[in-house]
This record gives sequence, structure tokens and C-alpha cells, in this order.
Amino acid sequence: MNIASDPKSIPTSTLLSAEANQAAALASATGVLTVDLDAIVANWRKLEKTAVPAECAGVVKADAYGCGAEQVGRALANAGCKTFFVATLEEARVLRGALPTATIYTLDGFFQNTGDAYAKLDCKPVIGDLNELAEWDVFCRRSGWSGGAAIHIDTGMNRLGLTVTEAQGIIPRINAGDHGITLVMSHLASAELLNNPLNAKQLTTFREIASLFAGVPASLANSSGVFLGPQFQFELVRPGAAVYGINPTPEADNPMQPVVELKARIVQIRNLEKGETVGYGGTWTARRPTRVAIVSAGYADGYFRAASSNDGSRGAEVVVAGKRCPIAGRVSMDLMAVDVTDLEKNAVRRGHMVTLLGEGITVDELAHHFGTIGYEVLTSLGKRYARVYKGGDAKAEPPPVTASTPPAIEPVPATAEPAAAPAQAPPPLPT
Repeated sequence: MNIASDPKSIPTSTLLSAEANQAAALASATGVLTVDLDAIVANWRKLEKTAVPAECAGVVKADAYGCGAEQVGRALANAGCKTFFVATLEEARVLRGALPTATIYTLDGFFQNTGDAYAKLDCKPVIGDLNELAEWDVFCRRSGWSGGAAIHIDTGMNRLGLTVTEAQGIIPRINAGDHGITLVMSHLASAELLNNPLNAKQLTTFREIASLFAGVPASLANSSGVFLGPQFQFELVRPGAAVYGINPTPEADNPMQPVVELKARIVQIRNLEKGETVGYGGTWTARRPTRVAIVSAGYADGYFRAASSNDGSRGAEVVVAGKRCPIAGRVSMDLMAVDVTDLEKNAVRRGHMVTLLGEGITVDELAHHFGTIGYEVLTSLGKRYARVYKGGDAKAEPPPVTASTPPAIEPVPATAEPAAAPAQAPPPLPT
């Protein structure tokens, strides 16, 4: 089991070993976020099996949906994942430090001043605009870089991507060879809704345009798209949320394993008289003599205020001593109150941990109480929690952590530098 804690939580003493510092951080943490890397690998393998013969990539953007891109990336790579997607160049830099040889695509595209960074990191931009494509061409001609890029085509999301007409305009370039395009992709807008007609419309549009990119692998399916059937899978699928336990088939039971467990510490037990209120605004009133546990987690930690309860509605629940207990009153920035009246008196006391996520409380259930989706739940989990990793690669120890500096990213291998010889200029863009 590996523990990675926020650097600010590490004691300043230099007399303790890294292991002792980590143990001290965990013991003093107000909350602990546990990530099950074995469950992540099992989820990825299930997706891989569902998508055979397509290659199954791993989407590790947003710090692997809050679970830790370095740790998750290593675990997936050891399981056989070869291709990864991130959102930004900074995310690519972090992942490259952990995975020196993996194929990495960066979804947020290319700008003319980012070429050197792409070449140094040996990662590929996902290009979704003709201006980006022109700037990429200029950089490749100037530097001799031949690391490749993906072309993103918009088939109905209306967010990023070349229009179908623009994509058709670059087909002569594809037919000319030496085009540098290593993937053609699009993104499904409503894949989680099995019978949404937009799925079939996007599939038809993408199949037609991708067929013109002769010899270039194609990718359409996200997590939910994997479960729409083989016709959506093409040569590469790009699951993200499902890898982290979010239900990719919300109209049916969740086929994925839960990945994250979140616990927070009780800092105080309080006894209330009937008629007393709890929290900001006094929106929750004790209807009987009541015991409440004050728990050290709040919306600053990613536990949304929307999960609060009041006299007219019940909010979210947490697990205390093995039993579900309701939140009492409003969730505040750093604290929440939990009604523990129905527990045995000695079952709960100051210093105990309660479970906010896990023990039957799923990411999707918490998302329901938060009024959002599981993606936002995971990516909002706060940095004040100590992070514990179990399973996965036994060799994937967290980098050393000091009191004053964050973990350093490993240098990029020398082989990732751009080639010295200039590359042949690609065919010109259509006018």
C-alpha cells in the first residue's frame, strides 16, 4: 500500500524518514482518500475485453479524474495499456514523467508556441481546427518534428473539431502520404442514453468521413460508447469515467467496480435538546434529544453543500460504525454534522473515521445528492485528504515528498527530442 500526501501536510522535521513522515501525515489527516488500483485495472480490462479487437486506451485527464495520473498511469501501463489521453500539456508532462514510452495524446489542441513542448515530451496534439493544423504544419517544417497528431472531427457535439466539410478538404493530403496523422477521432454527445437518435446519426457521419482517411486508425467510443456495440468501437476506444467506477450504462446496473473510498474524521460529539438547530441558517431542527458527530469535511474538500439536509428534506448519508446516518443541517466549508442518535452510545466517538464514499455509497449516489454527475464528484475531491493507493504495481512507489517542494517530474528521455533533419513539407491546406 502506497501513501501519497499533500506536501503541506508533511511535518517539517527532517529527522524522520520519508516513510515515517507519510505515516505521521496519515495519522494526523482529517480525511483519507483510498484509490484501489486493482479495481481500476479490472475495470480497464473489462472495457478492453468488451472492445476486442479494438485497442483500449486510458483517459487520465484531470489527474486521472482525481485519482492520481502517475499512479493510475503506471497501473494501466503494467496491465497492457499503451495509449493515453490527457487534456493539457502540463498533464502530459506529469504523465510522461511516469510513462517514458507510452503514446500520449493531448486533447486541448495545438498552439504555435507549444510545438517545442510537444516535441520535447514526445506527445501528440489532438487537432480540431484548420488554424491549429496550419500552425502544426509550420512547426513540423521548421523543426523537423515528425511525432504525429490526431484529427478531431465534429459529428454532433458542437464543441471541438473540424466540420465534416473541413475534414473532407484535407483528404487529398491524406491520399498524398507522409501526412503525419496518426488517429482520426470524434466524440459522442449522448452515448449514455442507449436509444438516443444522436448516437446513430453521429455513427453514420463518422463512419463515412473516417473511411476517407485511408490507413489512419479511427476512434469514436468513450466509456458509454464502448457499450453501444462493436459498430461504435472502430480501431481504438477511449474510456475514462468507467475506468474509475462511474456507471457508463446509467439505464442499467453498473458493470464497473468501485474504485474510491473516502473517510473523514469525527472532531467532536455534541448532544442537542429537542428544538435546537444545527448549522448555518438553523435549517435543521432536532425533533428529539439528538447526538450529532461533527465531521472534518466540507465543500472545500469537494463534499458539495447541495448534500445538506433541512427540516423539509433529507440530504446525503454517511456510514458511521457500519450504519448509514443522515447529514444534519448545512454542509459548511470544512465541517458537516451527522445525526448519530440511533447508534449505540459507545459505537462512535471523537477521532473515529466515518465513510463518505464507499461501504455501499457509490460515486453515482453521491452525485445524485450533489445534483451533478460522477465526473464532477471525483474531480472535485480535495487536496487536504491524505491519499492512499492499494494494489496495482507494487513497484510504483510515490515520489519523495518534502516539506517545501512538490514531487519532481522525471526528465523526458533524450530520444524524445525532435529529429535534427527537416521533414518533407506536407501538402498545402485547402483554401
